[in-house]
Amino acid sequence: MTPTSTNHFQILSLDGGGVKGLFSAAVLAQLERDTGVELASRFDLIAGTSTGGLIALGLSAGMRPIDIVEFYVSEGPKIFADPFGLKTVRRGYWSKFHPDPLARALRNCFGDRLLGESSKRLVIPSYSLADDDVYIFRTPHHQRLKRDHRVEIWRVAMATAAAPTYFPAFRGVEAIPLVDGGVWAGNPTMVAVVEAVGTLGVPLSDLRVMSLGTTQPIKRGSKRLESGGLAKWAKPSVEVFLRGQALCATNQARHLLGKENVLRLDPVVPDRAFRLDRLNIDDLMALAAHESRKLCPEFEALFASHTAPMYEPLHTREIAC
Repeated sequence: MTPTSTNHFQILSLDGGGVKGLFSAAVLAQLERDTGVELASRFDLIAGTSTGGLIALGLSAGMRPIDIVEFYVSEGPKIFADPFGLKTVRRGYWSKFHPDPLARALRNCFGDRLLGESSKRLVIPSYSLADDDVYIFRTPHHQRLKRDHRVEIWRVAMATAAAPTYFPAFRGVEAIPLVDGGVWAGNPTMVAVVEAVGTLGVPLSDLRVMSLGTTQPIKRGSKRLESGGLAKWAKPSVEVFLRGQALCATNQARHLLGKENVLRLDPVVPDRAFRLDRLNIDDLMALAAHESRKLCPEFEALFASHTAPMYEPLHTREIAC
């Protein structure tokens, strides 16, 4: 297949989900292997939250999906190490994990490279505790975006991945306490759609979205939640809110763009089969192989024939200085 530029503006959206991001990265790697195309070159804008943000930043830094798979496999056990099983006890008063192993892995991976040096347009959600407001890192793809391009990529990754209770807030960007963008945009599909239409002026009719989740567990116990009460809602509330937000973002995008223009993969799995801080390498890789086999024909039909025009970041003169 010879790819050609089209009138389409194609978005890749990557959900949060901790080390379950290995699933998303492995799906992308399998698609590259099966189709023989460079996956990142098929998308004009990439959005990623939390672990999806790490993948988005990696792709924009020139990493291939298989390289990102290897990052998860090699660094995941170090980042989420719990040799004595005491992390759950610690989590009641402090973050479950220390941020240093994650920061070290990201610095080793990205070095001092800046967000403005990315090869793709990016939107990476985070959240500011100082302002109690959303915080979005964006590459300099519009004249009015004059600040984020000076931030080092590893810092952006830390900010979007600082999941509450798992990691402390990250203060490495202008001393602002930033936490995981998943608190408001675990599925960043609509963040990307708004960026494409509102900032870049792309018509809705030109948009196509491929959205990857990190698996959805089958949940039981809805009857238990019906009566309300803090004790019954305290533990499942986060999962319910995140799942609801993800479904809402997908349904909104399909309503605006048409179901045929939004490809969503987020397989349902048994409850507790995967957790965001436990790396089931073999099982996640096997699931990715299975799901990518089914996804490949749709990816080829909708996305593979488009080559995104070269993205030229603005403010490059300042970066070079």
